[in-house]
Amino acid sequence: MIMDKGDLMKYTPTSTVGKVTDVMERDGKVWVRLDFTDLYYDSSFLVPADPSEYIEVSFKERASSDRGMKSVQDIRRETEEVDISEFMPSGGG
Repeated sequence: MIMDKGDLMKYTPTSTVGKVTDVMERDGKVWVRLDFTDLYYDSSFLVPADPSEYIEVSFKERASSDRGMKSVQDIRRETEEVDISEFMPSGGG
């Protein structure tokens, strides 16, 4: 299958959908970079994607928007919910 920059493709193992931003051949395989994650994928696992499956938000944009600070209350709540007693070693060593 021939892929060009701008084509919408889906990586079947994870259902990741993105636009092709680069195509290269290395070690006898064709690798395709998708804009959504900015990662290269083995082209043998890519299939054409439906435009309705594509969300035009890149990995970099998602990562920067997820960097918001947590409140002290949120951090306390998260640490209170952790029960490490089941992970403690039992018996003598």
